[in-house]
Amino acid sequence: MSFESLCGPLVVGGFSGTSLPLLYQRALAIGRRGGAILFSSNVTGGPLQVAALAREVHRALGAPLLAIDQEGGRVARIRAPALIVPPMRTIGQWNDAALAERIARAVGAQLSVLGVTINFAPVLDVDTRSDNPVIGDRAFGRDPAVCARMGAAWIAGLQGAGVLATGKHFPGHGDTALDSHVDLPVVDQDLDRIESVELMPFRAAVTAGVAALMTAHVVFPKLDACLPGTLSRSVCTELRERIGFRGLLVSDDLEMSAIAAQAPAGDAAVLAVAAGCDVVLLCHSFDAQEEAVDALVFEAERSPAFRARCEQASARGRDARARATARPQDDDAIERVFMSQESSDLAEEIASRLAES
Repeated sequence: MSFESLCGPLVVGGFSGTSLPLLYQRALAIGRRGGAILFSSNVTGGPLQVAALAREVHRALGAPLLAIDQEGGRVARIRAPALIVPPMRTIGQWNDAALAERIARAVGAQLSVLGVTINFAPVLDVDTRSDNPVIGDRAFGRDPAVCARMGAAWIAGLQGAGVLATGKHFPGHGDTALDSHVDLPVVDQDLDRIESVELMPFRAAVTAGVAALMTAHVVFPKLDACLPGTLSRSVCTELRERIGFRGLLVSDDLEMSAIAAQAPAGDAAVLAVAAGCDVVLLCHSFDAQEEAVDALVFEAERSPAFRARCEQASARGRDARARATARPQDDDAIERVFMSQESSDLAEEIASRLAES
């Protein structure tokens, strides 16, 4: 295996447009990406357009990590006729794990026939701070036990449909007053509090067999005095081992200001992988993605220890991709899933619950 084929798949990026750009297609085909992430601007044409785009990605790279943020509420990239899911806070208030699993399974079934292999959901943060500008109703609630129970149900539903679930944002973004998209938040809680609140949903997710976790660009001084979770070995290696997580650890977007203000893309990618991330996200800039791949290759060439870390990350990526059964289906199959009686009945049940709330 060349250094490029070892390190390239550790990078997953985004791109513009509703079809696969030639440059990104080539990057996939030559092994300089492990997949792609889709945003609202990539999926404007409805389910058949999304599936057509997914087919391009799957053709370029046989078993890609094709990701999306399809949480529900305000963070749902694919809209109607996809199942419209209320915010996770509402799901948590219903406190019905069986219903949560059914909804997540329906979301997973729709993503699966489109060819999306990994959903960056559910949010496992505990909404303990009312002035949090980024989490809020994306969390299942303020009670860590509710977040743990509903999160485990969501994971079971998504993965039961063949789509990898991703618990985020490890080890917790719920107690922040800053948005890591624009600043570097700090959660200055003691270890007992982190264990009993922030980590409870993540431990439940591990028990539920969650395929992936996504890191938080948040400093936890009691875990690491200086570095945000994404760049911290204390979080990405030691803490993940402590909660027994052996799956895929994905960084949040390294182009977010919490990280980009600290280090350029190449340096950030090396730091994140060295810390224990298995996949690094760079969601917008093709040049930043290329810089990350080049920096990973350079570090792997010069450092046997880093090369071994890349080999471990690569193996976890292969295991995750093999676990996802989602593949883009033909138009008739997509229509059957999206227009099914089951989906219609579930939409009516959600509407009825909302009316009663």
